[in-house]
Amino acid sequence: MYRVKYTALILIGLWFLSCVSKPLVISEGLSPAQLIQQGQEASDKNKFDQALAYYTVLLQKYPENMEIVCAAEYEIAFIHYKQKKYNQARTEFNALLARYDTPDEELLPAQFKILSQIVLAKLDSSIQ
Repeated sequence: MYRVKYTALILIGLWFLSCVSKPLVISEGLSPAQLIQQGQEASDKNKFDQALAYYTVLLQKYPENMEIVCAAEYEIAFIHYKQKKYNQARTEFNALLARYDTPDEELLPAQFKILSQIVLAKLDSSIQ
């Protein structure tokens, strides 16, 4: 009887160990569009750590490409919003919007400004 319980405990332990997620390996050859797609797919599956990793790679690899930077910063802030980390998300959305308060605003993708304003308005209305 003890042998059966002991064996069952070992099997359950091995099953839990097999469920532990492996570290994400991001291929070096992925294009910005592929990294964004992978990040969105991970976020859609609530694999937020993976999604954040893809967007962080974008920020590291393309810091001079403002379209990519704005996209990645928006997605990171939106993930924090989805995680209900509202203070962090608010700070990140405001930091992104600050990029638009420059003479170069016309060079930045407008959709991330608009989307950030929409989410911030939702955050503000939920507080009141």
